[in-house]
Amino acid sequence: MSDQASGPAEVVQQSAQPQTSNNNNIGNKPEQASYQTNLEIIQQRKRAVLALPYNKKLIKLAIYSKCQAENCNCTGWKKTENITISSFNDPCRCEHSLECHVSHLRNQSEHELNRLLKMVVDVENMYTAMKNKVNPDTKKVYNYLFSLLRKCILTLDTPVIDTLFSQPPFEKPSIYKAVTNLVVFKFAHLTQQEWNTMYELAKIFLHCLNTWDFPLPSSQRHVLSRDEASLYEESYTRWFVFCHVPAFCDSLRHYDTTMVFGKTLLKAVFKHIRKQIMDQFYQERDRMPLERRVMILTHFPAFLNALDTEIYAPNSPIWDPDFKPPPSIHLQNLIELNKLKKAAAAAAAMKRSMSEAQKLSSSGNKDSFTDKSSKVPETPVREKRRRLAQEDQFEDLTPENLAEIIATIDDPKYMTGPDMVFAEEALARDEAAKLEEKKKIIEFHVVGNSLTEPVTKQTMLWLIGLQNVISHQLPKMPKEYITQFLFDPKHRTLALIKDNQPIGAICFRTFPTQGFTEIVFCAVATDEQVKGYGTHLMNHLKDFHIGKNIYHFLTFADEFAIGYFEKQGFSKEIKLSRGIYQGYIKDYQGATLMHCELNPKIIYTQFTSIVMKQKKIIKHLIYQQQRKVSKVHQGLTFFKEGVRNIPIESIPGIQETGWRPAARATRGGQQLEESQDVDTLAVMLKGVLQAVKNHEAAWPFKSPVDKNVVPDYYDHIKYPMDLKTMTERLKARYYVSRRLFVADMMRIFTNCKIYNSPETEYYQCAVHLQQYFQTKMKELGLWDK
Repeated sequence: MSDQASGPAEVVQQSAQPQTSNNNNIGNKPEQASYQTNLEIIQQRKRAVLALPYNKKLIKLAIYSKCQAENCNCTGWKKTENITISSFNDPCRCEHSLECHVSHLRNQSEHELNRLLKMVVDVENMYTAMKNKVNPDTKKVYNYLFSLLRKCILTLDTPVIDTLFSQPPFEKPSIYKAVTNLVVFKFAHLTQQEWNTMYELAKIFLHCLNTWDFPLPSSQRHVLSRDEASLYEESYTRWFVFCHVPAFCDSLRHYDTTMVFGKTLLKAVFKHIRKQIMDQFYQERDRMPLERRVMILTHFPAFLNALDTEIYAPNSPIWDPDFKPPPSIHLQNLIELNKLKKAAAAAAAMKRSMSEAQKLSSSGNKDSFTDKSSKVPETPVREKRRRLAQEDQFEDLTPENLAEIIATIDDPKYMTGPDMVFAEEALARDEAAKLEEKKKIIEFHVVGNSLTEPVTKQTMLWLIGLQNVISHQLPKMPKEYITQFLFDPKHRTLALIKDNQPIGAICFRTFPTQGFTEIVFCAVATDEQVKGYGTHLMNHLKDFHIGKNIYHFLTFADEFAIGYFEKQGFSKEIKLSRGIYQGYIKDYQGATLMHCELNPKIIYTQFTSIVMKQKKIIKHLIYQQQRKVSKVHQGLTFFKEGVRNIPIESIPGIQETGWRPAARATRGGQQLEESQDVDTLAVMLKGVLQAVKNHEAAWPFKSPVDKNVVPDYYDHIKYPMDLKTMTERLKARYYVSRRLFVADMMRIFTNCKIYNSPETEYYQCAVHLQQYFQTKMKELGLWDK
């Protein structure tokens, strides 16, 4: 084998430094550049082998192929001494011809031969790595992978890692999932721009982990405990086999580190990697653009500190497999942005295909395709929606209209439309219970024991009855334990009484100085369940605490109670700081801590009724509007009479739909119409554009951003704009209305603020120039009030 395996040793030597890409504007060290060069060398060797003539490909594979002669065990063609290959009849050391080693390959497809040839290059690289590695454990892994690939070439199989190493993923949740949870959990309160910064830092961190060369287990034994070192050694071996080696040996399936490993690996290497990442960032800071340097050196340490806390915390929610992120406008914006990117890509592809089709079908028609149409940019859907939302004026209902609608929907004969399109749904969960309370069939009382004041006999009887109810519903809870808290003077119980008998209760303890209440027990008798009592009971408890200025509930729920508490507005995300409740509430093994934040503006016992009433009102308004707009108007006849333009408001029925003309800035007491003469408008806009270009803050925006200077700019900015492009558009009479001109100018400022941090000079230039632009537009009466 040694006389056939060739290739420089440096091809598979790995750097001990992070292999970061230029996408993050982080420079590579010489070792990293060497690593990248080695990968290129490997790919060049594979391309060279795949470019060989057919016969030379067979000769190359014959070296690793089993002799097909009967009873011959030769596993690779080996030439005899001093004999140059001249034909397939040349003998092998096993005395059979070269043809005997390739006969089974002649009926294979070119694709299959190329796959085997790539594996041959990987085998040779693996052999070189195996010879150069000093660490015995790493050498064993290389030897195993070398043998696996060598065997697969013999058998024409696809290499599959033995189950001895287990199979990815190795732990859930993954590092990727936990870091994503962190961004939502820790930074949801930030502004959109600040949150975007944290999101970008999370991507950088995950990229570093996916391309990092982790330290050998032997170097970590002095910083880890014996158990941790053992776990890390196991994780390192799996990482080496599934993530590290496949990065340069693509015959093996490659996995991203952050997708298949979890807390165990990250906890073992985080301290080490964190220091190396920051050290490299500081060394490369002079090569980074200013805005990127500010983001990484200023905000990345804060991100790493937050991650450090959650990695080593005993019960961090980011590692909960059932973690559900709270509703986040940032996340929704990100999802919407991704949808826009996909839609824009699809639209661009369709536009290109239509353009090609038009060119082919209209080669002799000059009017069917123009360059001007291809220059009109696509306005992002999100930007349109935001502008419309700002300009629309919404009117509230008058008391008279509201009273009329309520009288209509309260009518027993009320029907929303002849076909009952909006048929009413079933009653809310607690409606039956509220009706029984109104009829005094059930009652609610807050009761408790006392050492300083007399306790009525009725209260004691109810507490005893509640002890039986709770004990029956919580059979695993010791009765003594239940009794202790029910009769503890520090605890109170909201009792549900029916026919003077307790049928349900919520036992709780309030901590006024901490601003929260702990719910200890919550139970309803078995034969009284599924009647809405549980929901109504919790709503009464919420109203009771709002009256006491307590707006937070905490409770430990077992697996059977989690669903109930989620329906009552509880969440596994704890918004209270740990220091507020730690050491106050009782901890239960096997239970899940849940939190509910109360809104003091809501009356919870009336909440479902009000929401359903609002829903009916909205449905009725929709129905009324449908009846108004469902009219057929006569078609337009203006154009037959030679009229070329008409005001929008003159279209029959347009105003009945609720359309109103947008407010216009006035000049000289007259409205500035969008449809004014294009040449007159161009003269006015030219003066504004020239003034903006001459402003001292305009220098960053005079020309398009050079992607060679800022490589990742167009990854973030999909709709670029600059003053040079606007000048060209103005000359081409693209700006048929001032709104198009304003949209392009504002896009310049918006793009700058999205890409750059507020501390940068570019950001400040955008702020100053935007203010100047608005001032110039107002001076000419071109700006809406």
